[in-house]
Amino acid sequence: MGGPSENFHGVIRHSNIHGQNRKALSTIDSNVIGIHRRGVLTEKNAAFQKNPMAPLHRPVTRKFAAQLAVKEKQEQRAASQSSDCVIMDAEDHDVPMFVQHTEAMLVEIDRMDAEVEMEDLDSDEPIVDIDACDEKNPLAVTEYIDDIYAHYKKTESSSCVPSNYMAGQLDINDRMRGILIDWLIEVHYKFELMDETLYLTVNLIDRFLAVQRVERKRLQLVGVTAMLLACKYEEVSVPVVEDLVLISDKAYSRKEVLDMEKLMINTLQFNLSLPTPYVFMRRFLKAAQSDKKLELVSLFILELSLVQYEMLRFPPSLLAAAAVFTAQCTLTRCEMWSRTCGRHTSYNKDELMECARLMVSLHENAGNGKLTGVFKKYSTSKYGHTAKMAPAVFLKDAAES
Repeated sequence: MGGPSENFHGVIRHSNIHGQNRKALSTIDSNVIGIHRRGVLTEKNAAFQKNPMAPLHRPVTRKFAAQLAVKEKQEQRAASQSSDCVIMDAEDHDVPMFVQHTEAMLVEIDRMDAEVEMEDLDSDEPIVDIDACDEKNPLAVTEYIDDIYAHYKKTESSSCVPSNYMAGQLDINDRMRGILIDWLIEVHYKFELMDETLYLTVNLIDRFLAVQRVERKRLQLVGVTAMLLACKYEEVSVPVVEDLVLISDKAYSRKEVLDMEKLMINTLQFNLSLPTPYVFMRRFLKAAQSDKKLELVSLFILELSLVQYEMLRFPPSLLAAAAVFTAQCTLTRCEMWSRTCGRHTSYNKDELMECARLMVSLHENAGNGKLTGVFKKYSTSKYGHTAKMAPAVFLKDAAES
């Protein structure tokens, strides 16, 4: 599916983005003014005012602000003794207002100071403006990119299918679906098609099978036809029908492919403009300020998820976010999820953990069994031998413990 400038052939472009400066803590003016208003000075001369405080050059915390306020109060009291102002004796009051206010404030500050320091530590990491480097690139549509992805997130439910839709099929099952998609990944690699084409192909297959019963002998026909439709939507140079007939070992004729194309496109009501996991992956990798290695590991994990029927229970955006999170854990060997990633994905680390642990299991077993198309693809030098990296098993170990 087409998108802004993050849509590249093969591996997604990496952007070095500078973060924003951290916002300074609030000034102490409100604290000082509050003490003036609740003080015990009575002025005989209405024009009497304290000069403004000098600019501060050290970080201002609540405790430091209170200390400055107390010091200023003492200076006011000393100055007023030599002026026409009258200091009201604290003994004339049942509850000394100035003493009560100051002591209560300091006690509260002592209690809150630790919390403030912890909040400052949590907010030390800035949220990076990931589109700053593309402001002068009209193809990046930086003015609208957040709205575009908000729309994708809102409409992604239309891309989803029931996670148990195979129960409505009489002659095929989830294992056959896995075999078909694993084979299509190899076909996609052989034809050197765009990444978007693969994800749209799988989406078309699942949406079609969710509403249309298919015989076992025609399941491969559904697969090649879905790839033909995806190529027409995404590719500049589209494989001809004869190529797809040949790749399926001439199991179907040209007419059968075209007839299935008509049935599929009408069943889906010509709706091919849907956000797939790859659409979200482009944006989330940019939020992670990824390099080529992170991109490859993320795509490897996400393609493993395409083959597995059980992963259909996760929406596309969550699959993409979990793939990036799992890839970061694989490379750094720790649970890494920045505030920038959290903001642009709208998922926190806890929400991703269940899906991430399943992805780690898929990574562990990628080279085992019969469905090894993704593993073979990402074991080549073109993909940096990504499949041979050690999985982030510590995510699973943390859950078990």
